Amino acid sequence: MPTPEERLAELGLAVPEVATPVAVYVPAVRSGSHVYTSGQLPMRSGELMATGKVGGEVTAEEAYECAQQCALNAIAAVRAQVGELSQVARVVKVVCFVASTPDFTGQPGVANGVSELLGKVFGEAGVHARSAVGVPVLPLDAPVEVELVVELVADA
Repeated sequence: MPTPEERLAELGLAVPEVATPVAVYVPAVRSGSHVYTSGQLPMRSGELMATGKVGGEVTAEEAYECAQQCALNAIAAVRAQVGELSQVARVVKVVCFVASTPDFTGQPGVANGVSELLGKVFGEAGVHARSAVGVPVLPLDAPVEVELVVELVADA
């Protein structure tokens, strides 16, 4: 069975460097058998992939891609806490914030960018509870922000 890192490679992806926090916090915290990530923005190579509101300057398709990058950044934060992604027993919860125009109602479709990637990377362990929340604005005018809660294997 391939490791999560190998599954990422099969998708043509890799775990990025942990994104530098934009304020006073840490990217993730381990508490017992769980890792909680801070909200991860769609940073790629130190820059936001897009800015603006979904349904306005940012299309739903672009936001979906941003959500996938947020997921990769959250995965990086988790791996920094546990060493190897094979230590993840399951993804417990995903929260996806979508900065959107008042008439945009496709937040669940944007959040699918996270959920589908986690399913491909972690298989059944990637099936999770989720919230997709529309908000008026996010830090740095990012269109999407994602946080994860993961449970670790017993001996991790």
